[in-house]
Amino acid sequence: MIQERSILKVADNSGAKLVRCFRILGGSKRRYAQIGDVIVVSVQTAEPRKAVKKKDVVRALVVRQRAPIRRSDGTRLRFDDNAVVLVDKKEPKATRIFGPIPREIKEKGYDTIASLAEELV
Repeated sequence: MIQERSILKVADNSGAKLVRCFRILGGSKRRYAQIGDVIVVSVQTAEPRKAVKKKDVVRALVVRQRAPIRRSDGTRLRFDDNAVVLVDKKEPKATRIFGPIPREIKEKGYDTIASLAEELV
């Protein structure tokens, strides 16, 4: 469950390291984002000489969350951190994605992100 003001790790090589969520897309009263949701974030820390700079406002796709998610077969999946991938429409801004990515991302239509991932769980 990602909410406004949550600090998240960035799981790609776009240049951003930490971002802060300040809007969850998908309705005016929406409070929480889960895996597969798009949020609006502000870059808090970034690497020098990269495409994304500090204070940039970008859209991001939630790819990992600490809160467990329930799958249709009854299993629960939970990660060690909250992480996002920066996106333009449905395409990632980066060329590499680090860490495990759940297969729910591919089911939601983000095939390019799933194919760039190191590991699909």
